[in-house]
Amino acid sequence: MEGIIRHGRNVEEAVQSALEELNARRDEVQVEVLDAGARGVLGIIGQREATVRVTLDVDKVRAAQDFAETVVGHINPDLKVQVTDNDQYITCEIQGDDLGLVIGRHGETLNSIQYLINVAAAKGSVDRRPIIVDAGNYRRRRKRDLINLAHRLGHRAVKTGNAVRMSALPPHERKIVHTALHDNPRITTESEGRDPQRCVVITPTSKSRE
Repeated sequence: MEGIIRHGRNVEEAVQSALEELNARRDEVQVEVLDAGARGVLGIIGQREATVRVTLDVDKVRAAQDFAETVVGHINPDLKVQVTDNDQYITCEIQGDDLGLVIGRHGETLNSIQYLINVAAAKGSVDRRPIIVDAGNYRRRRKRDLINLAHRLGHRAVKTGNAVRMSALPPHERKIVHTALHDNPRITTESEGRDPQRCVVITPTSKSRE
């Protein structure tokens, strides 16, 4: 949505005018101040109204569900999507039989669906919570496998003295790797590249050679 532009003696008045027209609360909109206005000399000479653009904020949870249902419906119309959320994440759980098509090899299809839903649901929303897409508890199994892989690659980095670059991972999976290796003083981890090709690099520290 492009939003509406309103004017007022100050920013607050302009925003309030827009809220009344949109029949919305302040926490339901995005506000862009186009001109903060000016009081002018003696409040008269050079006075300029404030101008704002106010746009209704998209409900990210609702947008995530709608987009997920559309994508999943094209893959298998018999599958369902259940959406839950907390303070940290919005989770779309794909439910049904034969989930292999939505998971894909090493979760690649699931990650692609998740990436698309995050991009689509973020438009017009001030909600910055990431959206996690899961199917058949794949993410739980994947987390266990990622932790084991992180420790193996960390051991390899220490043993060889060379940095190890992992395959590209989505943000929440990179966080799993960073957390798993955080307390190991013999290695450091950092993310490199740009999504969706951003990956974790595991580097041995000087302590690993002592």
